[in-house]
Amino acid sequence: MSAENFLEAETKGKSFRERVFAIVKKIPKGSVLTYGEVARRAGNARAYRAVGNILNANHDPKIPCHRVICSDRAVGGYNRGANNKVRILKREGAI
Repeated sequence: MSAENFLEAETKGKSFRERVFAIVKKIPKGSVLTYGEVARRAGNARAYRAVGNILNANHDPKIPCHRVICSDRAVGGYNRGANNKVRILKREGAI
């Protein structure tokens, strides 16, 4: 079973928000996805702004929201401060 098929089976029947969190939790250290990539994997490629809003409202440190960036590769926002996002991504080797 491919990684995408596994994730699809794992998130079947869950809300868009739950699917977003499941996808973001699986982004490995040193890697990033764009808001659009997360939206597409969660089942709605046009919902990239919703992904941003969902992640902005998240305060669970187990969900690595800092690993989601803009489609133009800009770091984008972060509810703990954009400077912290840059610092963490550099420490993880993603940028």
